[in-house]
Amino acid sequence: MSYAVECINVTKKFRKTLALDNVNLTIEENKIYGLLGRNGAGKTTLLNLLSAQSLQSSGTIAILGEQPYENSKVLSQMCFVKEAENYLDMLKIHEILDISSKFYDKWDNNFALKLLKEFNLTSNKKYSALSKGMQSILGIVIGLSSRAPITLYDEPYLGLDAASRYTFYDILLKDYTENPRTIILSTHLIDEVSKIFEHIIILDKGKVLLTEEVDNLKSKAFYLSGRKEILKDTLKGKNVINFEQAGFSASAAIYDNLALEEIRKLQLEGIEIKPVPLQDFFVYMTSMSNRGDFYE
Repeated sequence: MSYAVECINVTKKFRKTLALDNVNLTIEENKIYGLLGRNGAGKTTLLNLLSAQSLQSSGTIAILGEQPYENSKVLSQMCFVKEAENYLDMLKIHEILDISSKFYDKWDNNFALKLLKEFNLTSNKKYSALSKGMQSILGIVIGLSSRAPITLYDEPYLGLDAASRYTFYDILLKDYTENPRTIILSTHLIDEVSKIFEHIIILDKGKVLLTEEVDNLKSKAFYLSGRKEILKDTLKGKNVINFEQAGFSASAAIYDNLALEEIRKLQLEGIEIKPVPLQDFFVYMTSMSNRGDFYE
Protein backbone atom coordinates (compact mmCIF):
# COMPACT_ATOMS: atom_id res chain seq x y z
CA MET A 1 0.00 0.00 0.00
CA SER A 2 1.30 3.46 -0.89
CA TYR A 3 1.04 6.23 1.68
CA ALA A 4 0.90 10.00 1.50
CA VAL A 5 3.40 10.14 4.37
CA GLU A 6 5.63 7.46 5.86
CA CYS A 7 8.05 7.94 8.74
CA ILE A 8 10.42 5.13 9.69
CA ASN A 9 12.46 5.43 12.91
CA VAL A 10 12.52 9.21 12.63
CA THR A 11 14.51 11.00 15.32
CA LYS A 12 15.23 14.71 15.64
CA LYS A 13 17.71 16.16 18.12
CA PHE A 14 18.44 19.79 18.90
CA ARG A 15 21.78 19.58 20.71
CA LYS A 16 20.83 17.80 23.94
CA THR A 17 17.08 18.00 23.35
CA LEU A 18 15.37 14.96 21.85
CA ALA A 19 12.38 16.48 20.05
CA LEU A 20 11.28 13.31 18.22
CA ASP A 21 12.22 9.85 19.37
CA ASN A 22 12.08 6.95 16.89
CA VAL A 23 8.77 7.96 15.31
CA ASN A 24 7.09 5.37 13.08
CA LEU A 25 4.01 6.64 11.32
CA THR A 26 1.97 6.07 8.17
CA ILE A 27 -0.57 8.56 6.84
CA GLU A 28 -3.00 7.60 4.09
CA GLU A 29 -4.01 9.70 1.12
CA ASN A 30 -7.25 11.70 1.11
CA LYS A 31 -7.96 11.67 4.80
CA ILE A 32 -8.11 14.35 7.52
CA TYR A 33 -5.74 13.76 10.43
CA GLY A 34 -5.70 15.52 13.77
CA LEU A 35 -2.20 15.89 15.19
CA LEU A 36 -2.51 16.28 18.96
CA GLY A 37 -0.01 16.73 21.74
CA ARG A 38 0.85 18.95 24.67
CA ASN A 39 3.27 21.83 24.32
CA GLY A 40 6.69 20.43 23.52
CA ALA A 41 5.36 17.05 22.38
CA GLY A 42 7.01 17.41 18.96
CA LYS A 43 4.09 18.39 16.71
CA THR A 44 5.71 21.40 15.05
CA THR A 45 9.02 19.55 14.75
CA LEU A 46 7.27 16.71 12.92
CA LEU A 47 5.49 19.09 10.53
CA ASN A 48 8.76 20.90 9.83
CA LEU A 49 10.38 17.59 8.92
CA LEU A 50 7.50 16.53 6.69
CA SER A 51 7.61 19.86 4.84
CA ALA A 52 11.42 19.67 4.51
CA GLN A 53 11.94 22.85 6.50
CA SER A 54 14.20 20.82 8.76
CA LEU A 55 16.15 17.60 8.33
CA GLN A 56 15.77 14.62 10.64
CA SER A 57 18.76 13.47 12.68
CA SER A 58 18.10 9.86 11.70
CA GLY A 59 15.44 7.71 10.09
CA THR A 60 13.64 8.12 6.77
CA ILE A 61 10.67 10.19 5.62
CA ALA A 62 8.76 9.54 2.40
CA ILE A 63 6.18 11.96 0.99
CA LEU A 64 4.16 10.41 -1.83
CA GLY A 65 6.89 7.81 -2.07
CA GLU A 66 9.87 10.19 -2.23
CA GLN A 67 12.12 11.91 0.28
CA PRO A 68 11.04 15.55 0.56
CA TYR A 69 14.27 17.36 1.43
CA GLU A 70 15.46 19.54 -1.49
CA ASN A 71 12.92 17.78 -3.73
CA SER A 72 10.98 20.42 -5.68
CA LYS A 73 8.69 17.82 -7.24
CA VAL A 74 7.47 16.71 -3.83
CA LEU A 75 7.39 20.18 -2.27
CA SER A 76 5.12 21.49 -5.04
CA GLN A 77 2.56 18.94 -3.82
CA MET A 78 2.65 20.23 -0.23
CA CYS A 79 1.42 23.34 1.55
CA PHE A 80 2.43 24.11 5.13
CA VAL A 81 0.38 26.76 6.92
CA LYS A 82 2.19 27.82 10.07
CA GLU A 83 1.26 29.83 13.12
CA ALA A 84 3.51 32.68 11.95
CA GLU A 85 4.74 33.39 8.43
CA ASN A 86 7.58 35.72 7.49
CA TYR A 87 6.16 37.59 4.52
CA LEU A 88 7.78 40.89 3.64
CA ASP A 89 5.82 43.66 5.35
CA MET A 90 5.59 45.82 2.23
CA LEU A 91 3.90 43.12 0.16
CA LYS A 92 0.20 43.44 -0.47
CA ILE A 93 -2.19 40.53 -0.09
CA HIS A 94 -2.71 40.10 -3.83
CA GLU A 95 1.08 40.03 -4.31
CA ILE A 96 1.46 37.33 -1.66
CA LEU A 97 -1.27 35.29 -3.35
CA ASP A 98 0.40 35.75 -6.73
CA ILE A 99 3.71 34.51 -5.32
CA SER A 100 1.97 31.58 -3.63
CA SER A 101 0.27 30.57 -6.87
CA LYS A 102 3.68 29.89 -8.42
CA PHE A 103 4.47 27.21 -5.85
CA TYR A 104 1.39 24.98 -6.16
CA ASP A 105 0.40 23.03 -9.24
CA LYS A 106 -3.29 22.96 -8.32
CA TRP A 107 -3.66 26.56 -7.12
CA ASP A 108 -7.23 27.89 -7.53
CA ASN A 109 -7.11 31.68 -7.82
CA ASN A 110 -10.87 32.09 -8.14
CA PHE A 111 -11.29 30.21 -4.87
CA ALA A 112 -8.67 32.43 -3.23
CA LEU A 113 -10.55 35.58 -4.26
CA LYS A 114 -13.81 34.08 -3.01
CA LEU A 115 -12.20 33.34 0.37
CA LEU A 116 -10.85 36.88 0.66
CA LYS A 117 -14.40 38.13 0.25
CA GLU A 118 -15.75 35.56 2.73
CA PHE A 119 -13.27 36.68 5.39
CA ASN A 120 -13.45 40.40 4.53
CA LEU A 121 -9.81 40.69 3.51
CA THR A 122 -8.90 43.54 1.14
CA SER A 123 -6.44 42.39 -1.52
CA ASN A 124 -4.66 45.77 -1.68
CA LYS A 125 -3.89 45.81 2.03
CA LYS A 126 -0.25 45.48 3.04
CA TYR A 127 0.80 42.55 5.17
CA SER A 128 2.24 44.92 7.77
CA ALA A 129 -1.23 46.44 8.25
CA LEU A 130 -2.88 43.12 9.09
CA SER A 131 -3.82 42.15 12.62
CA LYS A 132 -2.69 38.78 13.98
CA GLY A 133 -6.11 37.36 13.16
CA MET A 134 -6.01 38.70 9.59
CA GLN A 135 -2.54 37.21 9.12
CA SER A 136 -3.93 33.86 10.22
CA ILE A 137 -6.80 34.20 7.76
CA LEU A 138 -4.35 34.89 4.93
CA GLY A 139 -2.54 31.66 5.79
CA ILE A 140 -5.84 29.80 5.79
CA VAL A 141 -6.71 31.25 2.38
CA ILE A 142 -3.38 30.09 0.97
CA GLY A 143 -3.73 26.63 2.49
CA LEU A 144 -7.21 26.11 1.08
CA SER A 145 -6.52 27.65 -2.31
CA SER A 146 -3.33 25.67 -2.84
CA ARG A 147 -5.41 22.51 -3.21
CA ALA A 148 -2.15 20.77 -2.40
CA PRO A 149 -2.44 16.96 -2.20
CA ILE A 150 -0.82 17.21 1.23
CA THR A 151 -1.78 20.25 3.33
CA LEU A 152 -0.33 20.79 6.79
CA TYR A 153 -1.83 23.22 9.32
CA ASP A 154 0.05 24.11 12.50
CA GLU A 155 -2.33 26.03 14.79
CA PRO A 156 -3.42 28.12 11.78
CA TYR A 157 -6.10 30.19 13.48
CA LEU A 158 -4.37 32.03 16.33
CA GLY A 159 -5.98 35.42 16.82
CA LEU A 160 -9.24 34.40 15.16
CA ASP A 161 -12.55 34.79 16.92
CA ALA A 162 -14.83 31.77 17.30
CA ALA A 163 -17.04 32.75 14.36
CA SER A 164 -14.07 32.95 11.98
CA ARG A 165 -12.68 29.64 13.24
CA TYR A 166 -15.96 27.86 12.64
CA THR A 167 -16.19 29.42 9.18
CA PHE A 168 -12.75 27.96 8.46
CA TYR A 169 -13.78 24.50 9.66
CA ASP A 170 -16.93 24.54 7.56
CA ILE A 171 -15.13 25.71 4.41
CA LEU A 172 -12.30 23.22 4.89
CA LEU A 173 -14.70 20.29 5.28
CA LYS A 174 -16.81 21.32 2.29
CA ASP A 175 -13.78 21.87 0.06
CA TYR A 176 -12.19 18.63 1.22
CA THR A 177 -15.36 16.76 0.26
CA GLU A 178 -15.27 18.30 -3.21
CA ASN A 179 -11.48 18.14 -3.60
CA PRO A 180 -10.11 15.23 -1.52
CA ARG A 181 -6.55 15.49 -0.25
CA THR A 182 -4.48 14.60 2.79
CA ILE A 183 -4.87 17.18 5.56
CA ILE A 184 -2.90 17.14 8.81
CA LEU A 185 -4.09 19.67 11.34
CA SER A 186 -2.21 20.33 14.57
CA THR A 187 -4.43 21.92 17.19
CA HIS A 188 -5.09 22.53 20.87
CA LEU A 189 -8.77 23.35 20.23
CA ILE A 190 -9.69 19.69 20.10
CA ASP A 191 -13.41 19.91 20.86
CA GLU A 192 -13.92 22.53 18.15
CA VAL A 193 -12.21 20.57 15.40
CA SER A 194 -12.97 17.01 16.43
CA LYS A 195 -15.98 16.72 14.12
CA ILE A 196 -13.79 16.95 11.00
CA PHE A 197 -11.09 14.46 12.04
CA GLU A 198 -11.11 10.99 10.51
CA HIS A 199 -7.95 9.85 12.26
CA ILE A 200 -5.99 11.16 15.21
CA ILE A 201 -2.30 10.99 16.05
CA ILE A 202 -1.22 11.76 19.62
CA LEU A 203 2.40 12.68 20.27
CA ASP A 204 3.75 12.61 23.79
CA LYS A 205 7.32 13.55 24.70
CA GLY A 206 8.50 13.04 21.13
CA LYS A 207 6.92 9.60 20.69
CA VAL A 208 3.77 8.40 18.98
CA LEU A 209 1.47 7.59 21.88
CA LEU A 210 -1.51 6.65 19.73
CA THR A 211 -2.62 6.58 16.12
CA GLU A 212 -6.25 5.59 15.66
CA GLU A 213 -9.27 5.95 13.41
CA VAL A 214 -11.80 8.24 15.09
CA ASP A 215 -14.64 5.76 14.54
CA ASN A 216 -12.62 3.03 16.22
CA LEU A 217 -11.78 5.31 19.11
CA LYS A 218 -15.44 6.21 19.62
CA SER A 219 -16.32 2.52 19.78
CA LYS A 220 -13.87 1.92 22.65
CA ALA A 221 -13.74 5.12 24.74
CA PHE A 222 -16.47 5.12 27.42
CA TYR A 223 -17.36 6.70 30.72
CA LEU A 224 -18.79 4.25 33.25
CA SER A 225 -20.33 5.70 36.40
CA GLY A 226 -22.25 4.23 39.30
CA ARG A 227 -21.59 2.26 42.49
CA LYS A 228 -17.94 1.39 42.95
CA GLU A 229 -18.47 -2.23 43.93
CA ILE A 230 -20.45 -2.87 40.74
CA LEU A 231 -17.75 -1.28 38.56
CA LYS A 232 -14.99 -3.25 40.24
CA ASP A 233 -15.34 -6.49 38.32
CA THR A 234 -15.94 -4.76 34.99
CA LEU A 235 -12.83 -2.61 35.28
CA LYS A 236 -10.60 -5.54 36.12
CA GLY A 237 -8.47 -6.25 33.07
CA LYS A 238 -9.73 -3.17 31.23
CA ASN A 239 -7.58 -0.27 30.04
CA VAL A 240 -8.67 2.37 32.57
CA ILE A 241 -7.43 5.84 31.55
CA ASN A 242 -9.10 7.79 34.36
CA PHE A 243 -10.74 6.91 37.66
CA GLU A 244 -12.43 9.07 40.27
CA GLN A 245 -14.48 8.18 43.31
CA ALA A 246 -16.57 9.90 45.95
CA GLY A 247 -17.87 7.72 48.74
CA PHE A 248 -19.63 4.67 47.33
CA SER A 249 -19.85 6.14 43.81
CA ALA A 250 -17.18 6.04 41.14
CA SER A 251 -16.58 7.13 37.57
CA ALA A 252 -14.12 5.54 35.20
CA ALA A 253 -13.01 6.32 31.67
CA ILE A 254 -11.88 3.26 29.75
CA TYR A 255 -10.29 2.74 26.36
CA ASP A 256 -11.13 -0.86 25.65
CA ASN A 257 -13.69 -3.12 24.06
CA LEU A 258 -17.03 -3.61 25.79
CA ALA A 259 -19.03 -6.56 24.60
CA LEU A 260 -22.74 -6.00 23.99
CA GLU A 261 -23.52 -8.43 26.78
CA GLU A 262 -21.34 -6.41 29.18
CA ILE A 263 -23.10 -3.19 28.22
CA ARG A 264 -26.54 -4.71 28.78
CA LYS A 265 -25.50 -6.19 32.12
CA LEU A 266 -24.03 -2.90 33.35
CA GLN A 267 -27.11 -0.96 32.32
CA LEU A 268 -29.34 -3.39 34.16
CA GLU A 269 -27.17 -2.87 37.24
CA GLY A 270 -27.62 0.89 37.08
CA ILE A 271 -24.26 1.80 35.53
CA GLU A 272 -24.42 4.83 33.24
CA ILE A 273 -22.43 4.47 30.01
CA LYS A 274 -21.60 7.39 27.74
CA PRO A 275 -18.87 8.27 25.22
CA VAL A 276 -15.68 10.07 26.21
CA PRO A 277 -15.26 13.34 24.26
CA LEU A 278 -12.04 13.54 22.26
CA GLN A 279 -10.73 16.44 24.36
CA ASP A 280 -11.15 14.43 27.58
CA PHE A 281 -9.65 11.35 25.94
CA PHE A 282 -6.57 13.33 24.92
CA VAL A 283 -6.12 14.76 28.42
CA TYR A 284 -6.42 11.33 30.04
CA MET A 285 -4.03 9.67 27.60
CA THR A 286 -1.33 12.30 28.09
CA SER A 287 -1.64 12.50 31.87
CA MET A 288 -2.22 9.04 33.24
CA SER A 289 -1.98 10.10 36.89
CA ASN A 290 -5.69 10.13 37.69
CA ARG A 291 -6.53 6.48 37.22
CA GLY A 292 -6.48 5.73 40.91
CA ASP A 293 -6.44 2.34 42.51
CA PHE A 294 -10.00 1.04 42.35
CA TYR A 295 -9.03 -2.36 43.77
CA GLU A 296 -8.41 -1.04 47.27
